[in-house]
Amino acid sequence: MSLSTHVLDTGRGRPAVGVPIRLEAADGAELGAGVTDADGRLTGLPLPVPGRYRLVFDTAAWFAATGTEGFYPEVVVAFTVTDAGAHHHVPLLLSPFAYSTYRGS
Repeated sequence: MSLSTHVLDTGRGRPAVGVPIRLEAADGAELGAGVTDADGRLTGLPLPVPGRYRLVFDTAAWFAATGTEGFYPEVVVAFTVTDAGAHHHVPLLLSPFAYSTYRGS
């Protein structure tokens, strides 16, 4: 099982480069971390077993690095993995005053 994410800066219409992200188990234990690349992607995060997980996007750090005043200092996306063999993709559409997410492919 693996997990990827893609952060798009909808205010600027381009990938959000350098967003710090961590993957946590439901109990808060950190399972992996990284930052988005030049295409706004982070791939290869481990999903050891089916269960509940959280992606935590440090939007405060990213907004500060881009000189943007943002309303949401952190975005937490909780999700459940039921298919041990499937790849999971959880994109985030981000702007200073809104965000949206969905299960990608």
